[in-house]
Amino acid sequence: MKIEQIYTGCLAQGAYYIVSENEAAIIDPLREVKPYQDRLEKDNVTLKYIFETHFHADFVSGHLDLSQKTGAPIVYGPTAQPAFEATIAEDNQIFEIGNIKIKVLHTPGHTMESTTYLLIDENGVETAIFTGDTLFLGDVGRPDLAQKATNLTQEDLAGILYDSLHSKIIPLDDSITVYPAHGAGSACGKNMQKETVDILGNQKKTNYALNQPDKESFIREVLDGLTAPPKYFGMNVAMNKGGYESLDVVMNKGLSPINAEDFEAFAEDTGALILDTRSPAEFHKGFIPNSVNIGLKGDFAPWVGNMIVDVKHPILLVTEEGTEEEVITRLSRVGFDNVVGYLNGSFSAWKSAGKEIDEVKRISPSEFAEQFTENATVIDVRKLSEYSAEHVDNAFNKPLDTISDWVKTIDDSEHFFLHCAGGYRSMIAASILNAHGIRNFTEIEGGFGGIKKTEKLPTTDFVCQSKTL
Repeated sequence: MKIEQIYTGCLAQGAYYIVSENEAAIIDPLREVKPYQDRLEKDNVTLKYIFETHFHADFVSGHLDLSQKTGAPIVYGPTAQPAFEATIAEDNQIFEIGNIKIKVLHTPGHTMESTTYLLIDENGVETAIFTGDTLFLGDVGRPDLAQKATNLTQEDLAGILYDSLHSKIIPLDDSITVYPAHGAGSACGKNMQKETVDILGNQKKTNYALNQPDKESFIREVLDGLTAPPKYFGMNVAMNKGGYESLDVVMNKGLSPINAEDFEAFAEDTGALILDTRSPAEFHKGFIPNSVNIGLKGDFAPWVGNMIVDVKHPILLVTEEGTEEEVITRLSRVGFDNVVGYLNGSFSAWKSAGKEIDEVKRISPSEFAEQFTENATVIDVRKLSEYSAEHVDNAFNKPLDTISDWVKTIDDSEHFFLHCAGGYRSMIAASILNAHGIRNFTEIEGGFGGIKKTEKLPTTDFVCQSKTL
């Protein structure tokens, strides 16, 4: 028997590849399925089942493409109602792969179809659980994502999750290995540990959610501090449940090189979003007016999902040459399938064509220290928790993920400084501000990390409430 965790750091997501004898199973596959096909071919095994723990919100699963390419059936837990052919398992149903077994444990609460898969090895020993978003390391799945679909409150769902954990998971042996669907950095939980594999006994000791004295305490603690889920979550659930276009089709459409003239005309005629995936260091020196910068070398896909409201909106790409396929793949993971092409020759081609160019004024932390006065306006786009830990004195906290609200309140007649933790998020903000006609600001390279190193600026620690303009 072999169990391989295939972890994708930019999504903090774990898929699982399991082999026994000449058969295999895959749990919660990502959108691009070739890596799984390559493993199957290398191991000379047949994919027998594709198990889905639930209808995912934070990424588009590869279940449909993988089933179409391999012929393996898709398996969901009880109550799931996908719009495509799938096996809807019963609670405690057994599936055989080679000489091991997978037992279905229906564990609703995160969503009502949420299911944990219990692996029973060749000797009949319960060995591992694949918990999806029911149980994370250090946390449990947020119970506020399925309210609209179920007419249940988040309190109702949290209570159902408590019952699932205490009836199905906690009674299992401490030695069982826990393989969750996500780790630290995922928006599906709030308190996840950095590790991606643990034993159940350790989680029983260290996971706050498994150590509440009663259901009421569990509900209160699990719901405490939950922020609003990213805007794209609902659209991804709809795609996972209702179906989507094959990634092959999405890729063929998106990998269309467009010259500068046609690129400009298409953007003007269709209102397509120009997404520039170059690094902040390159973007600030010159970019196509009204384009949005979300650098590929960062938490690219989640920030696209947070910043772009409609997954169906047409997108034109400006990329570092040679990265187009990676960009389209990572966009597809969060459901942004409508890439209509990319600028052939990248930004250099735009410049060579003599097209209009915009810039973001960027200064170093030391230059910021020299220009800073007690009357300066500073906007910090980090999360409230980061700002509360430490920030520049009198800075205003305006988290990037709420920019669609606060951009309307900015007075462009007053200059301000803009920063995040390291420069990635502040350049996203800068590009959006520019697109809204707000240009009277200076972005700080290196963000708060660089500012602290200057040791020339006053900072404040442990402020629990953000200052607002």
